[in-house]
Parts: sequence; C-alpha cells; structure tokens
Amino acid sequence: MLDEVFAGLDPISLEEMNSVKLMNRTDTKYLLNRRILDALADHWSSLFYVQEISGSRIAHYRTLYFDTPDALTYTVHHNQHLRRQKIRQREYVDTGTVFCEVKNKVNTGRTKKKRIEIPAAEWGSLYNQPEMEQFLKEKVWLTQEPLTPRLQNRFSRITLVNKAKTERITIDSGICFRNMLNDCESEVPELVIVEVKQDGNQPSDFKRILQEARVQQKGLSKYCLGMLLTDEHIKYNRFKDKIRYVSKLTGQTLAIAAITNLK
Repeated sequence: MLDEVFAGLDPISLEEMNSVKLMNRTDTKYLLNRRILDALADHWSSLFYVQEISGSRIAHYRTLYFDTPDALTYTVHHNQHLRRQKIRQREYVDTGTVFCEVKNKVNTGRTKKKRIEIPAAEWGSLYNQPEMEQFLKEKVWLTQEPLTPRLQNRFSRITLVNKAKTERITIDSGICFRNMLNDCESEVPELVIVEVKQDGNQPSDFKRILQEARVQQKGLSKYCLGMLLTDEHIKYNRFKDKIRYVSKLTGQTLAIAAITNLK
C-alpha cells in the first residue's frame, strides 16, 4: 500500500497546512513509478511532515475539467503557450467539499490559482449559480465561449510539507480518466506524478533527493494526459514523446486516442 511508504513521517494537520497554501507559486513536476517512489522514501522521515486528516494520510480527489467545443484550453497547452488557463471543479471526496477553480499559468512560469467553494449539487454546471458565474466572468480571460464538461479524473494524493513549511509536495497515484463527450475511460495505475510547489526559488531537499537519484524534471498535465488517452479529435504531436516516456516508465503501453482512431 502507498501509505506504508509514508508511515515513518510525522503528521501535520489540515489546520496547520493553512500557512502553506501557496496559491501563487512555482510548480516543478516529476514523473515516477512506484518502484522509484519506494526507493526514495528512506530519505524523507527527518525532512518532511505528511498531511493527515481524520487519521488518514491518503486523500481522494475527483476533478472535472471544462473546455470549449474545440478544446481551446487543451490546445493552448499543446501549442506551448506560456500563458494558459484551466477551468475545473474539484471535489475533495473524503469531506465532500467542492470548489470551482481557475488555474493560470503565466509567462514568468508561476502558477496562480483562484477558487470559490460551491454547493456539491452544482457539480458539472458552471452557470446555475450567480456567484460562480460572476467568479468565472472575472477570472476567465482565455475565452468568452460557454464551457462544458470535457474530462473527469480521479486520483489519490499524499501531501508532504518540508519542516520549514516553505514548500508542499503532492504525490498523485491511481489516476483514471473518463471523457465526458464519448464516455471513453482510461487509467495509468503505475504512474506517480510528483509536484513540488514553492513560493519563490527556495532551496528544496526534495528536489535535491530527486536529483541525487537522477530523476529528471518532467511534467505532464493530468488534463492533457487524459485527453490524449480518451479524445480522438485533438492535436497530439507535441505530446507523443511524453506518452512514450510514460509508457516506458510504467510498463504500460499507452495509446493516443487520435492515432488509434486513424487506424
């Protein structure tokens, strides 16, 4: 079990985590598998806390991404624009809390996330509630087109915090997808996505450990990965190398849906 890897770490509560929200931050992503994660864990016990909620160190997430009919938010990312947005709803499954979020990547490399809590009954809709509609009107600059549900994912997350409380590390696994347009489903059970989130360019023990283990920085958006695996109508050329990399890393042969559809 994944939680066994983190059994030796001291816990930190959700309330104590409030000082490490990092809503305006730099993100550094790494792609791992379970074997690499296990090998690194021996170095962590004296350096990090692990978030614990109601006795559990694993949190379960559900995310619903919204996009235009021509998948603009995906395409902007595929085309390597430095400024981009993702619009999503995220449910913290263990508590039932739901947020509507606008995630911005700016040309300085920083990530800025804005969100509001919404009623659970509003899952899947952006325009039924005046507060949410106003929030989107103020925060979404990429498009004025109506946004509709495009991709849902589920995953489990373990969150670490360094002892100085200057960075947060999220470790996501058990990732699965469902395309909301065609009901296509896919999963990458052996993939582990690690993200180091910092307020500024601070020294990082976690990055040092990964560097010493020769784990190179490599990112892949969960939204983009899910779209590649389930949507047959999108651009994909600039992500082909990353799909090959994930296939080799996980030992799972992953097929880009748009290529499979051409055969």
